[in-house]
Amino acid sequence: MSRRSGKAVRPERRVAAGGAESKGAFAVTLAAPVFAALGDETRLALVARLCDGGPWSIARLTEGSAVTRQAVTKHLQVLADAGLVRDTWRGRERLWELEPERLGEARRTLEEISRRWDEALERLRKFVEE
Repeated sequence: MSRRSGKAVRPERRVAAGGAESKGAFAVTLAAPVFAALGDETRLALVARLCDGGPWSIARLTEGSAVTRQAVTKHLQVLADAGLVRDTWRGRERLWELEPERLGEARRTLEEISRRWDEALERLRKFVEE
């Protein structure tokens, strides 16, 4: 999400040689911000905590952690920019919860990559056995 507009930011569609859109490349391009956000140990731990239920406040997310509230807030903003979490206000308290659909998109992207690798390895196996 863009911090300024509050709207989801989607990368431009990539077009393969010959003008046809590369579906696999587009899916990976869309999932890249999710994987980048999850590549940080602290953010991954925050997502794991949010998976346990929610919504969670900053104070609750920092309990038992050496990470400051300010640092957790910055990490949550990175996760929000990637579409993995969203925040709501309840009175004066800002609550954070997981966006499971975005994780589902990333999971489907990994499954597609895995399927393509399996197909490529099968083609290689057949080639070697011929």
